[in-house]
Amino acid sequence: MIETIRAAFVIARRDFTAIIFSKSFFFFLLGPLFPLIIGIAAGGLGQQVRKDIDRPVIGVALEETQSAKLIDARAALAKNLGNGSFPELLLLPDVSPTDPNIKTKLDTASTPLTAIISGSLDAPLLTGSQADVKRWSGRMALLSETALSGSNPVTVKTDFVATTGSSKKRTQIATAQGGQIILILLTMILAGMVLSNLVEEKTNKIIEILAAAIPMDAIFLGKLFAMLGMALVGITVWSTLGLIGVSVVSSGMPNLPAPAVGWPLFCVLMVLYFSMAYLLLGSLFLGIGAMATTVREVQTLSMPVTMGQLLVFFLAAFTVTKLGEPIEWFAVAFPFSSPFAMIARAAQMDNIWQHGLALIWQGMFTLIIIRFSVMLFRRNVMKSGNSARKKSLLARMRG
Repeated sequence: MIETIRAAFVIARRDFTAIIFSKSFFFFLLGPLFPLIIGIAAGGLGQQVRKDIDRPVIGVALEETQSAKLIDARAALAKNLGNGSFPELLLLPDVSPTDPNIKTKLDTASTPLTAIISGSLDAPLLTGSQADVKRWSGRMALLSETALSGSNPVTVKTDFVATTGSSKKRTQIATAQGGQIILILLTMILAGMVLSNLVEEKTNKIIEILAAAIPMDAIFLGKLFAMLGMALVGITVWSTLGLIGVSVVSSGMPNLPAPAVGWPLFCVLMVLYFSMAYLLLGSLFLGIGAMATTVREVQTLSMPVTMGQLLVFFLAAFTVTKLGEPIEWFAVAFPFSSPFAMIARAAQMDNIWQHGLALIWQGMFTLIIIRFSVMLFRRNVMKSGNSARKKSLLARMRG
């Protein structure tokens, strides 16, 4: 095992030095200028997610008969004005209309609430963040007047809180989406390069020389970590230039919504999950590239590989607002979508132990893929070697 690691380090140092000091590495650093268009277009992918985030839900803490009248009034008005014109109403039977701790109910409800309406229909009290209360107080007044048959105008009293679980959840989901988009863009730009990594060395027979001297597991590991090192160097350069550009243009860093685990740990997890996503896809691409014999075959494989990456991203992006649901657990457990799903969890959940388990699982699956790719490569090389020997033997017999 130690000899394999030592050999892998030699291969990684060889490939990393060759890539970093090549003339083409400068043009590689210019690569993100072109996929930037993809990043802009990816903003439209979160339309359904944003719809789920912005869907307001107001808890109803009124007497049973008044709650029923308010819900009936909403149903009647929604038919004429449209369902999106009014927030969803959620009955809170365990909350008293005169409960003095209404503010605490905003964060303890099973469903994230935008605000809570309490008191009575003729004197309603709307409790929530200032922005949400101002947005929906007029509509709640209209609903109350309709529920009371419009006899008298209703004035909605307001009670503001600094923040609510709903508004905090919206900002954290925005951070989760941003983290996922950054990860998918980086992996799309960088991981695909591994496809062609072995083709040139297979063409000029260098790989056969290496295979005779070094275990194939070490060759694959070395090449994979060399490409990861190159990717991290590129990310460091891009991040530095991006931070300088933002600080110059904006006269300081923007105030971004904080993730649940905090910015320092979130940035560390971004690096770790990018590394795991890169290693997972890279190990798969090494196996695929090892089977290809020409650059044309690699180009042919690039399209389905890219489509596969996008499907994995769509799966993870779809589950951002569905924490704990079966589809979200599947995205967490499926190795290729796990880094994207877990970075979304880091933005919304503050328990750290789950990230340790996820990283261990992703690392184990990476080793499994590498081992399987090595087996396929050995079989392919041995097959070509046997074929060559058979052809040589037939030629001698004919001669």
